[in-house]
Order: sequence, then structure tokens, then C-alpha cells
Amino acid sequence: MGSATTICSDKTGTLTLNQMTVVEVLVGRKKIEPPEDGSQLYAEVSSLINEGIAQNTSGSVFASKDGGGIEVSGSPTEKAILHWRVKCGMKFDVVRSESSIMHVSPFNSMKKRGGVALRRNDSEVHIHWKGAAEIILASCTGYLDTNGCLQSIDKDVGFFKKAIENMAASSLRCVAIAYRSYEMNKVPCEEEHLAQWVLPEDELILLGIVGIKDPCRPGVKDAVKLCTDAGVKVRMVTGDNIQTAKAIAVECGILASGADPIEPIVIEGRNFRELSEKERKQVAKEISVMGRSSPSDKLLLVQALREQGEVVAVTGDGTNDAPALHEADIGLAMGIQGTEVAKESSDIIILDDNFASVVKVVRWGRSVYANIQKFIQFQLTVNVAALVINVVAAVSSGDVPLNTVQLLWVNLIMDTLGALALATEPPTDNLMRRPPVGRREPLVTNIMWRNLIIQAIYQVGILLVFNFYGKSILNLENDETEHANMVKNTLIFNGFVLCQIFNEFNARKPEEINVFSGVTKNYLFMGIVGSTFVLQIIIVEFLGKFTSTVKLDWKLWLLSLAMGLFSWPLAVVGKFIPVPETPLAKVFMKPYQRCIASRNA
Repeated sequence: MGSATTICSDKTGTLTLNQMTVVEVLVGRKKIEPPEDGSQLYAEVSSLINEGIAQNTSGSVFASKDGGGIEVSGSPTEKAILHWRVKCGMKFDVVRSESSIMHVSPFNSMKKRGGVALRRNDSEVHIHWKGAAEIILASCTGYLDTNGCLQSIDKDVGFFKKAIENMAASSLRCVAIAYRSYEMNKVPCEEEHLAQWVLPEDELILLGIVGIKDPCRPGVKDAVKLCTDAGVKVRMVTGDNIQTAKAIAVECGILASGADPIEPIVIEGRNFRELSEKERKQVAKEISVMGRSSPSDKLLLVQALREQGEVVAVTGDGTNDAPALHEADIGLAMGIQGTEVAKESSDIIILDDNFASVVKVVRWGRSVYANIQKFIQFQLTVNVAALVINVVAAVSSGDVPLNTVQLLWVNLIMDTLGALALATEPPTDNLMRRPPVGRREPLVTNIMWRNLIIQAIYQVGILLVFNFYGKSILNLENDETEHANMVKNTLIFNGFVLCQIFNEFNARKPEEINVFSGVTKNYLFMGIVGSTFVLQIIIVEFLGKFTSTVKLDWKLWLLSLAMGLFSWPLAVVGKFIPVPETPLAKVFMKPYQRCIASRNA
């Protein structure tokens, strides 16, 4: 997640609160204000709207357990519409008892609508449709005005389209309700044929258009800005009207306010789907908002972005989102609204469905990656220094200054305590100001190579000087040879360990001058460094037989501390040395590649 370069996010429930309310209603050419005022509608119109909403729904209205009112179940959109009609005086159970359902065409994410065929108690058949306003409107030939009079829609199509655009521009989700009568003798009689019956979708009569408000989550704009500053592009992929998607994107900061983005920055799923594979690759990186998209459009977008080298994170909550979640580098399922299928197909579950939590995942992902790099830099420095010191000393004099027990203790510092200390560094704000790590970027960067080479050269140099000239430097030439060698080797061991303890601080901030910022807040780091230092004192001063060391006087302890302390100013000076942007592996490979190319030519 720390390497993510783009996040394809849902709108509803992730960028928005998923708390939907009907705030605008249009019946005929009249805007109903307030929306809950059912007295402005003719009784027949109100009855047909109630019938379509009560029967063509996956939700339900029932009395609350405490008897204090009613409760509404269903999807957020269904709940908003049912709440609206209940406030208008609809008796849910009464309306449902006045007709029986013959056949249901469930809401389809491709068609963006759902329908139901009803047989009323007077044996009349009504087919009700509800769905995306512009799609339902395209199937209508007439509309009922507030007085219940049927009007031709031909002259008023432009008015209704403009009304939908205005609602969408106000970041409202637009849902249209329509119906038509149907002859009973045309309805399939046999159950087998009835189950396969395709409900007629033409010659509909528009009953009304509702605008549903779903406010943006608090803090989502700041979260999107954080992502943008961190080099992570946020793309909104939603099934909503393109105008609604644009308005929400402006509210969230995905699109700049005042700008009028054109295709492909803002694109409909259908248009993206119809492009060739080559064209999809070309436009995928430019897309910021995709409206009226289906789950298959989201999958195509993810595939196109990954083929362009992007590291893609995708949020999803529905069963149909599973292919996109599985295809993405990082699948993020919603913990509240997400289905079990979506959760199983994902890598991470966002428990509160909040986009701000997605940003936290990016932040922590980068922190984990950075901590791994810190530990690798520290570990490589210890390994290189210990290996070179022992090999050079063994080859030149046949004696090694660091024995097996001492190396095991160094290994414990390096692998266990060092990993614990550096891996527990909390995320910092600086992590969200740097670009994401590319898919093919090396784990060991040029900056890390510079830091570890400087420290390793210093440690190898200073300790080899003491290995070869230690007796004369420490005035041990007149002592017994065995005792002099023991003192010299103990100093080398002590200095080497203290160099690693002080270098742990340098490893905390590979790119920053001030390696001490925030160190006092990391109690585990301070505890591990402190305990390592105390254990080193115990090993040198009291466990001499076990580790083949001798006690050091205060002057030699000061000398050991000075060796370790010098690594701090050395690290500061080293960070002023520029490094090439091209990874070292590529730099060293270029001459080889040129040689191969010239040989082949």
C-alpha cells in the first residue's frame, strides 16, 4: 500500500456519509416544496407514486420494537425514498395489500433500473420502473402533471433533462419513477414463462423525479489533498449520473472548483467501455471521475492502469466489485456496507468505510516500507563492517578480533533488538510529502548505499587501525602479549558494538539531517537502545570468561564512546554528498549492456 500510485474509490459511503435524504421532488413540471408536502399532488398521482415505491423496492417499513415510531430497512437509496413517502402519508402495508406482485426485474447495475409487474385488486396490471433519471426518462412517452392529467413528453423532454442536470450539478442523486398499464391477456400464464418474462421498458409514463442528497464525509477533502501531495492520484468510480459525480468530485477536491473538465478527465463508463484496448490504456491515466460505471468498467480501468505501470488500490463493497478488488494490487473492502464476497476478494478491510481511513492505510504502508529500509541499511552496515574486519585481520595476521560469542551478541543486536527498535518507528508527516515508490524501484536506494558505505568504511577503518596499531596507540607494548591482545580485542569489540548502537539513531532518518526528531516519543526504541548499552557494560565488565574479554578502564570506555559518537557528525556530513537518481544497479549494468550491444552489432 505504501507504493500505491492511484486509488480508485467508490463515491457512496466512502467519499460520502451514505446518509441519504430526499431534498428535491419534481412531479410534472412542478417542483414540490417542501418535498414532504403530499397535499400538492392529485390523489391519483400520489396513489401511483406510493404503489410504485411500496412495491418496487427491496426495503421495508415496520413499527419499531420500542413502539416509538417506524423503522425503514433497505439500501440507503431505498430508505431515503421510503422515508420521503412515509412522511407524505403513505401507509406502506395498506398500499402493498392493494396489489400483488406478478414478476420482479431486480435492479441491474448495468441497466441502472429495476421494475415490477403488479396485478391490482381490480385485475388491472401496472408495470412500475425506478432507476437512473436520464435512463428512465429516455423510455417515457408521457408524464402526469400534479392534477393527474396525462401530458405528452415530446415538448418537455428538454425541461426534464435540464431539471436532472440542475439536480446533478447540486450533487444530488437523481432517481425517476415511471409506470405503464398493461393488458392482462399479454402476461404469460404459465409459471415457467412468467419467470422468464422480460418486463416492457417502453411507453412509460413519468410520475416524478427525486433528488437525493448524500453529504460528503467530514475531512474527506483534506484526505484527498494529502493523497495528492503524496503523489497518489484519487479517481472516483461511481454508478451515479456524470453531473452528480462531477459535483461530488469538486466537493471532495478530486476536481478543481471552477474548472470545466472534459473527456477523458470526466468520462462515462459506457464511453470508456467502447474504446479499444489501446485507447483505454492511453486515456486511463487521465481519468479523474468515471460516472455511470458498472463493475466491469471498474475492472477495465484497473487493468488499463496496471498495464501502464501504476500500483492500483481499489475500494469496493458489492459482490460485483470482487473481480476489480482481486485484480488490483491492493483491494480495500468496506467493513460496514461490504458483502462477504467483496471482503474475501480484498486484501484490507476498512472497518468504518471512510476514505480518510484509506489514507491512513497509505501512511502506514509507507511507514512499514520505510522501516524495512531503515533496518536493511542498519543490518548491511553491521554485516559489511564485521565481515571486512574479520576477513582482513584473519588474512593478514591469522587472528580475528571478533570471536564467535562476540559475533553472536552482535548478531542479536542486529537481527532481534535492531529490528524491534527500527520496525516500531511510527509514521511521520514527511512520509506523505514524498512520491510513492515505483513498482520496479530497488529496495536498497542510492541514499541507503551512500549512508551504509560511509559508516562501514569508517567502522572498518578505525577498528582495523586499532587491530594493527592498537598496542602502540594504547601503550600496551610493554604488557604481556596475551593481555595486550585481550585489551586490544576487547576495545575493538566494545567500539564496534557502540558504533552499532549510535548508528541505530542514524538509521532512523536515512534522508534527514536531524536523526533525533521524535526519538523521545518512541519509548520502545529508547528502551532497546538503553538496554543494549547496559547489557554491553555487563558483558565487558562481568562476563569476561564467557565472551573472552577483559575489563576496560574509564579511559578506554571513553575512547569506545568517542568512536561511536563520531558516527553522528559523520552521518550529517555524508548526507551532503549528492547521489545519482538512477539506481546503482542500472548504472553498473549500462557498460555491460553497451558491451553486449556492440558485440552483437
